[in-house]
Amino acid sequence: MAVRKSRIPIKSAREIDCMREAGATSAAILQALGKAVAPGVTTGEIDALSAELFREHQCKSAFLGYRGFKGNICISVNEEVVHGIGGSRKIMPGDVVAIDVGVIKNGFIGDNADTIPVGDIPEETKRLLAVTEQSLYEAIQHARAGTRLADLCASVEAFVAPKGFTIVREFVGHGVGRRLHEEPQIPNYRPSGKSPILAAGMTLAIEPMVNAGVASVRILDDGWTVITEDRKPSAHFEHTVLVTSGDPEILTARPRIATPEQMGLASW
Repeated sequence: MAVRKSRIPIKSAREIDCMREAGATSAAILQALGKAVAPGVTTGEIDALSAELFREHQCKSAFLGYRGFKGNICISVNEEVVHGIGGSRKIMPGDVVAIDVGVIKNGFIGDNADTIPVGDIPEETKRLLAVTEQSLYEAIQHARAGTRLADLCASVEAFVAPKGFTIVREFVGHGVGRRLHEEPQIPNYRPSGKSPILAAGMTLAIEPMVNAGVASVRILDDGWTVITEDRKPSAHFEHTVLVTSGDPEILTARPRIATPEQMGLASW
């Protein structure tokens, strides 16, 4: 994949302020939805709650109607990797529930995701969540002016693969701003071809998607829901990040979900 630097939008100071507001709103809604995840609740009920929260926060879903998508949010359970649509599926003890929230506020988009454990989950699934979330933060550390995008992308797989998990290659992160999907594409592995150099003012949606088993996935008959080929669990974490000349700024900052300490793990 080769992406020309000139095609990656650079946000102005005013646009960055708008992105901060959209990011903070998206993070607040994601946290509220995470607290509502519980055994017996359906994915459709979580989606309905998100619609209420969008109204309360005076924003709109960035996903509803996008290329025909029928959900307010993406909600994906266990073997569902991404792009799940809320419905009648009940959340059960031991599940992991990935929630992806995109909001449009004042013409700009904030996009973020967490994977939430429901009660006691298997030890290997705890490791999956902890490794996936940490891989996001490994990548974020590369979101600095002067860094090649390929090095940011490669850092995810470099962290994940030695832990025994696999990277989903068919779906990637992306630039974000006035549109949900801007340049550049951000795979979670080193892309081939010439890679652009990051510059201050770029805003990136970095989102590792990691499987417990094989890397291969398929799409269900609804045309959206992506599942693991072997039906083993998957995890998805995402932040919208501002590239700066110094430390990256996480525009969707929120408490972490799955550090080893939080998961009760001695190590990764």
